[in-house]
Amino acid sequence: QVQLVESGGGLVQPGGSLKLSCAASGSIRNIVAMGWYRQAPGKTREYVARSTNDGNIEYRDSVKGRFSLSADKTKYMVYLQMTNLKAEDTALYSCNVHAQTLDGWTRTVWGQGTQVTVSS
Repeated sequence: QVQLVESGGGLVQPGGSLKLSCAASGSIRNIVAMGWYRQAPGKTREYVARSTNDGNIEYRDSVKGRFSLSADKTKYMVYLQMTNLKAEDTALYSCNVHAQTLDGWTRTVWGQGTQVTVSS
């Protein structure tokens, strides 16, 4: 099985920065795709940044130029660097990974999430 654990969330003032980390563990052969999603209270979950089939990264319009998704596949780590944070970025951020496991299957796994609160 594959497990994901996010970290790095917290309370930050508007204009501040945070870097979220997502650690994947378990019977992983390779991380095929990854993404970060968020859900604010009373709203549906939305994607923030995710890898595409052609190897690029796509970002939702509201975070373009401010957020950056990266990964260290050798360490099974996925990151989300967030800068110039705004109050509307407040949400529970969850990591999503499509992992190829040692038994040959590809599994989609979600983490529990890390809370990001942007407030003065």
